Amino acid sequence: MSRRPELRGRAARLARLFPAGARKAARTPFVLLVVLLLGGGLICLLVLNSALSEGAFRLDDLQDDTKSLTDEEQQLQRDVDAYSAPDALMRRASELGMVPGGDPVFLDPDGTVRGVPSAAAGQSGVSTRVVRPPEVLAPLPYPAPTAAASPAGDPAGPSGRDAAPTPSAQPSTNSGR
Repeated sequence: MSRRPELRGRAARLARLFPAGARKAARTPFVLLVVLLLGGGLICLLVLNSALSEGAFRLDDLQDDTKSLTDEEQQLQRDVDAYSAPDALMRRASELGMVPGGDPVFLDPDGTVRGVPSAAAGQSGVSTRVVRPPEVLAPLPYPAPTAAASPAGDPAGPSGRDAAPTPSAQPSTNSGR
């Protein structure tokens, strides 16, 4: 007699789907699977560690760059502060020939003047350098071309002394633009 109870009906049909005896699983595929999983995990850990080390080196380089750029920014800010200090501005303005202005005068919306207008007084004893704005030259009138052409295509004529200079001979006032 078997120790298994007799199954009937639905239970008997389900029991036929499963194998009757207990089988022993082969150890080799299981061991191979475990070794592959452990090896793959170690390789992934090594790759992750290398990526983190590379990121740490990159972060260190970027921090060094940030420090040097911050130092440069602070130096430039000190230079700007030195140039924009009131005494430096006053010195540069006097070098350019500027003088301190007087009391301000205001115009009301109806056109009346509030305050007393006066010219700015120059300081005596301070040597000032006068900076003039560039002169704007009016174009010289050129004589109309005549039928008699001068020799060698010279627009100044044969003498060249009394004729107006050519545009290329005039000084350029807009050379910086």
